[in-house]
Amino acid sequence: MSVWTARIIKAFSLAVMLAVIPAPGPVAANELGDPAAGARLFKVCKACHRVGENARNAVGPHLNGLFGRTAGTVEGFRYSKGLMRAGADGLVWTFDSIDAYLENPKNLVSRTRMNFSGMPSAEDRSHVIAYLRGFSDKPSDIPEAEPTSAATDHTVDPAILAIVGDPDYGEYLSGECLTCHQKSGSDSGIPAITGWLREDFVVAMHAYKTGIRPHPVMRMIAGRLSDEEIAGLAAYFESLE
Repeated sequence: MSVWTARIIKAFSLAVMLAVIPAPGPVAANELGDPAAGARLFKVCKACHRVGENARNAVGPHLNGLFGRTAGTVEGFRYSKGLMRAGADGLVWTFDSIDAYLENPKNLVSRTRMNFSGMPSAEDRSHVIAYLRGFSDKPSDIPEAEPTSAATDHTVDPAILAIVGDPDYGEYLSGECLTCHQKSGSDSGIPAITGWLREDFVVAMHAYKTGIRPHPVMRMIAGRLSDEEIAGLAAYFESLE
């Protein structure tokens, strides 16, 4: 089989997979937070981000016009590879994606440079999002008369994180992963997973499994893996240098 024939077959297979994956459903309407409370909470974010009139990029990108924007696309800001890949995969900033990122940035974007441990309170996140919403022009996922859903818990169950995976079992399962990711750790075109911390790997896979991360093929792959299989893969790839 020629190289070009193999590429055509792979592209056709991917197209078929994408065609059968249903699009995520709409977010149910509920109560948004208090913008005034969000303004007070945003003081923590001001160390890196600016918002409002004449806001410019700082340590992090400015947050004007955040809602409905594809991740990693503010002009003039140098993003991490992880965030740029997330945008290329289809990550758009909506209430739910901002909520997940504020709760735990690594839950949504692997190897992000955002040095923030997360905001555990769903109520606080809802307030901050309500504040940021005021700096976006009629975001499509938040109708004017009816705000979007309240923040929810996106964290991985501690019992799942506590599963001790078998690296030998993970190696047995790794064939599908290694059709795209390179065992050498090269990240040319596709992010490297060799040497990942076990917990980061588990968190990322469960974010795909629960639909937080947007990549449709990874959602499909993660969706058919059990918690024990994910733990095994995490143990195997962490063991690689």
